[in-house]
Amino acid sequence: MSQASNNASSGSGSGSGSGSGGYTTTSSGTNEAGNHYCSRDFGSSASNPNSYHYSNTDGSYYYSNPNGSTYYNSGDGYSKYTPGK
Repeated sequence: MSQASNNASSGSGSGSGSGSGGYTTTSSGTNEAGNHYCSRDFGSSASNPNSYHYSNTDGSYYYSNPNGSTYYNSGDGYSKYTPGK
């Protein structure tokens, strides 16, 4: 699985803010290619405290969840879920 299309180094975005699910949004926005990204801090008690997700204009998306699991969907029929530890 390639995350090359998640190049969020430039484009519009926002800084931190609080969420209703016990997390702080540390970064979010859309890069020049139109791909959305969001990074969230769930605190030190989470298996993966710095979770994130992105969605691309080609329909693919990826989630790295606070419980350590990941989910990828290619947007064209392929998907993969990996449970947390």
